[in-house]
Amino acid sequence: MNIVAVILGGGEGSRLNPLTRDRAKPAVPIAGKYRLVDIPISNCLNGGIRKIYLLTQFNSVSLHQHVSSSYHFDAFGQRGFVRILAAQQTPDSHAWYNGTADAVRQTFRYLMDELPDLIVILSGDQLYRMNFNEVVEEHLDKKADVTIATKPVERREAGDLGILQADQDMRIENFVEKPGDGPALDPLRAPMDGERYLASMGIYCFNVSVLKDLLLSNDKKDFGRDIIPEAIQQYDVFSYIFDDYWKDIGTIGSFWEANLALTDPIPAFSFYDAQAPIYTRMRYLPPSKINCCDLNRCLLSEGSIISGHRLLHSTVGIRSVIGEGSVIEHSIVMGADYYDAQLPNTDEPPLGVGRDCYIYKAIIDKNVRIGDGAYISPAGKKDETVTDLYSVRNGVIVIPKNTVIPPGTRL
Repeated sequence: MNIVAVILGGGEGSRLNPLTRDRAKPAVPIAGKYRLVDIPISNCLNGGIRKIYLLTQFNSVSLHQHVSSSYHFDAFGQRGFVRILAAQQTPDSHAWYNGTADAVRQTFRYLMDELPDLIVILSGDQLYRMNFNEVVEEHLDKKADVTIATKPVERREAGDLGILQADQDMRIENFVEKPGDGPALDPLRAPMDGERYLASMGIYCFNVSVLKDLLLSNDKKDFGRDIIPEAIQQYDVFSYIFDDYWKDIGTIGSFWEANLALTDPIPAFSFYDAQAPIYTRMRYLPPSKINCCDLNRCLLSEGSIISGHRLLHSTVGIRSVIGEGSVIEHSIVMGADYYDAQLPNTDEPPLGVGRDCYIYKAIIDKNVRIGDGAYISPAGKKDETVTDLYSVRNGVIVIPKNTVIPPGTRL
């Protein structure tokens, strides 16, 4: 069975701004040393899918750099690739990608070069571990034209999601986008124990001929809004139920929660699964050095130098430097892309967090310079506050990439 995976990585990601101000959403760092795009790529590789296309468009330079430096395949062993298909103008089209379905439509001829039997379409901004072999087996067993991965959710969550209605055989009969918590939700209940509903995960397995017909017979733009409802009316569409950890990283709040949940003693999602590892770039960094610090429920990435007073319930990214006496609580420090080569007698503070700083419920993006004695917290600030030095979204204060916070600043 020849399977091709397509990862959608071209969206603007405005709800994750300012983390997406200088990078595509799939390139946003997670868990200290990874990028979001590493999740779907690793799921594919662990499931034996080694022909992977990544569709990119918006702020894509850092995403291209990460993928090209991370995923290399042995030309003399099992063949495979992670191939980038950037939005382009052609003689047939002068438009950029205009939605998820339009992105696949514009690149469809390149996907056909591999003569696939099935095409798996994935999002580039979700945290989960899924065995795609099981999805494909169920797709073939049921003789499905389309299989949609679904997550059973409680009623309180269902109203804000795309909900699929299925019969006892898990054949999908209807799709309703954000039905709310009213009477419209009642007939959509899943045929399983308890009051649960099947939410679409945005993960699709298509027979190639079906996908070709759905995409090339019209110019509709989006899979969830346009293509999937049409497929349900015309083809045999089934649900693959995934009742495990899955998090859509769509907002600053969900990103902050997902990262800090990884610090739990037994997290719902673990990067420590040797049977299904999450891959990323090999950096060959030195081990982290802790000069003096009280560390409690933290992820500490390689190449860091920690001299702080206390780090609590936080993730610390690669090459992080945290000065003496500093306290960081319930925060994400993304670290740096390089070690500081700062010359003496310069006005800017060095890379990292200076001495005697206090940081609470914050996201410190990469290459930030925080001077000694700085105080950073969202307390007393309104949501959607945006300044040159910080933004506040979903109750979290975010310091954008490359920002310089002068010594003694109180934010």
